[in-house]
Amino acid sequence: MSGNDSMASRGMARRGFLTACAGISAAALLPGRRVFAAAGEGLRIQRLAWAGIRLQVPNATLFIDPLVDPDAWGAALKDPLIPVGDAVGDAYVLITHAHPDHFDAKAAADALDKGGTLAHPAGTNPLPVPPGARVRSSALWEPQLLGDFTATPVPASDGYGDPQASWVVSAGGRRIFHGGDTLWHGHWWRIGRQFGPFDAAFLPVNGARFGWRKPISGQPGVLTPEQAVAAATILGARRLVPIHYGVSGMTEYVEVEDAIGRLRTAARETSIEIQAIAPGAWVDWR
Repeated sequence: MSGNDSMASRGMARRGFLTACAGISAAALLPGRRVFAAAGEGLRIQRLAWAGIRLQVPNATLFIDPLVDPDAWGAALKDPLIPVGDAVGDAYVLITHAHPDHFDAKAAADALDKGGTLAHPAGTNPLPVPPGARVRSSALWEPQLLGDFTATPVPASDGYGDPQASWVVSAGGRRIFHGGDTLWHGHWWRIGRQFGPFDAAFLPVNGARFGWRKPISGQPGVLTPEQAVAAATILGARRLVPIHYGVSGMTEYVEVEDAIGRLRTAARETSIEIQAIAPGAWVDWR
């Protein structure tokens, strides 16, 4: 075998390992724990405020970017803030980055009030750490075994250039993608090849332009609705659940108009289902 063939074989083996890790829960490695092999069995997903979601299986709960702090956006965010202190079983919190609307220290503390794990992308430093919580710095592409969940941080791009990751999470025979507030980048194809297809992609859609950094670029610092559909297409997502929209009345942070309408228009010629759900509602997997 040539050196190039050997390198190619190792690369294929590594991709196979990562895909396998993303597709199984750590419960499969533990004797006496039930593995939810049937599609969707045991997994429920609730949309929280802003970019947050809750993933729940019978013995564990995982939150991504939960938000309960009313000061994060003030009156500009119309979403009701959904409590997160009622986690079922073992509790885990993932964050995509350390901005206060994605790492809400109070929400993390509420979710982990009985202990648990806070996992964050390597290079971020979320503080303060919830009392009694274990903290796990997570390198890109490295699967994190979190009880009944397998979570892998993958590349994302922040509008300010700060460290950020998206998360691929598998549990209960399902696989989802959570995009935080990423903007468009060139890693979508690799993520789709490594981990797709996805049952659902939770993607930001408000295409916000902000004026806090000078000089002002005038460019979207978050996925636009059309870019979100393109990302979902490349990822192989069966459905796109929009997150990270609904702020109004600010001069320094301006969303696109009618983000959900534009999203539905952009998806019209695709097979992707747009599933817009209100904060507090649960995803229907039917």
